[in-house]
Amino acid sequence: MLHFECDYTGGALPEVLEALTATNGEQTPGYGADIHTGRAKELIRSLCGAPDAEVYLAVGGTQANAMVLDALLGPSEGVVAAETAHIGVHEAGAIEASGHKVLTLGQHDGKIAAADLADYLRAFYADDTWPHMVIPGAVYISFPTELGTLYTRDELRELAAVCRRYELPLYVDGARLGYGLAAASCDVTLADLAAEADVFYLGGTKQGLLMGEAVVARKGLLRNFFTVMKRHGGVLAKGRLLGVQFCALLSDDLYLRSSRWAVELAMRLREGFAARGYAPLVDSPTNQQFFRLPNALIDRLSERASFGYWGPRGAEASAVRFVTSWATTREEVDGLVALLDEA
Repeated sequence: MLHFECDYTGGALPEVLEALTATNGEQTPGYGADIHTGRAKELIRSLCGAPDAEVYLAVGGTQANAMVLDALLGPSEGVVAAETAHIGVHEAGAIEASGHKVLTLGQHDGKIAAADLADYLRAFYADDTWPHMVIPGAVYISFPTELGTLYTRDELRELAAVCRRYELPLYVDGARLGYGLAAASCDVTLADLAAEADVFYLGGTKQGLLMGEAVVARKGLLRNFFTVMKRHGGVLAKGRLLGVQFCALLSDDLYLRSSRWAVELAMRLREGFAARGYAPLVDSPTNQQFFRLPNALIDRLSERASFGYWGPRGAEASAVRFVTSWATTREEVDGLVALLDEA
């Protein structure tokens, strides 16, 4: 079976496993008070050009989103996000479960526009009855988006400017951040994110770690965040397991090297489909590729390859998603494309 359903079907990058094995016999303090976690945090601050940033290591993406937004939002506040946002669609109501509504805006290829955000906030406060409503308390975007698209540096700056005007923190979900930074068309850097976003995270689970996400926040913004994490079950007793993995991932350019590999193969997959008349549904420059394929072809491919529907199955054709990762091989991509030629 050829695996393209997601970017976390594999275990971990060999360098990560080697680092875990090499440190396995050590005895270290728990809950992230170990030297490996401390080193990982310093690596992240250095890569982001943000020496004063606060860094917290979490286990998973949904957990990171729930913890960060719970810390950012007051009891009467919600978070503004695109209607396609992960927190509003594929996180089983985790944000709402903590008492905060997801306030959705229309999307453009998975992104929200600064002008739309400004119009929404202007209209909200122009309504004299706004104290009776859920108040927008933060703005959420992801990089890349759910559709694999990217915000440009200018788009990011424009969004951040609107957020500052209304004193709203801008939070960037970076579950697939490396794959976004590795895209040929990307003009955003880690330093740009640290400068424009109030909080963001570097994804690890989808980027070659067994598990782990690194939350980066402006100093003093996430008050008592360790306690918030503990309350959400997000503080790992063997915290050094996260620190060791991030040290390996962020050394020797492994984070971007492995991400570039996945993006290169995604472009190879995209070109193979396009050459056979299957144009992408979305112009995604990252490791997620979407197509509308005839149901008969989907059924035939499903016998040899795993991938996901993107929405309900249509009467004759359906939208599907193929995802590459650090673990994908060139042979797997070529094998998938070859299946398109079979009668």
